[in-house]
Amino acid sequence: MRTILSAMVLMLALSSAARAEAQKAAVFDFELADTSLEGERNGSQAAEQARLLSVSDQLRKGLADSGKFDLVDIGPVRVEAHNSNLQACGGCDVQLAQKLGADLAITGVVHKVSTLILNMTIFVRSARTGHVITAANADFRGNTDESWARTTSFLLRNRLLAPNYGAPQ
Repeated sequence: MRTILSAMVLMLALSSAARAEAQKAAVFDFELADTSLEGERNGSQAAEQARLLSVSDQLRKGLADSGKFDLVDIGPVRVEAHNSNLQACGGCDVQLAQKLGADLAITGVVHKVSTLILNMTIFVRSARTGHVITAANADFRGNTDESWARTTSFLLRNRLLAPNYGAPQ
């Protein structure tokens, strides 16, 4: 029930944004939650750090190109955001988005279970209320540039920008 309500709120937000002016969105860099044995042994890999930045830029470009969002520059709070775990900081993403004058705080996390099994989740929260508007999530296989990019593209196309995403059928 909550998922349907969240999806309806997102649809209303997106349709009102399309009719009026685009909503201001602070899209923060993706974070990595590495619970793999490889991560435990070796720590974060440079390739994964580069992928995090790449999919963050891909998400920003896709949202901006849609015309439904006006992206705000996160530069003034980027260091503060990178020094926080935006998924577990008790709403600091919302506070940072408010500092930037954004309507929405958009964060993403890639959970690396193993070299083969990963999951990507994108959260959209209201910067005014702090409530989660929606979360888009996909499992994917293979820890490669291509798999990360395809997953981001899928979530953009089929979740965040889909015309009737979450509408009751």
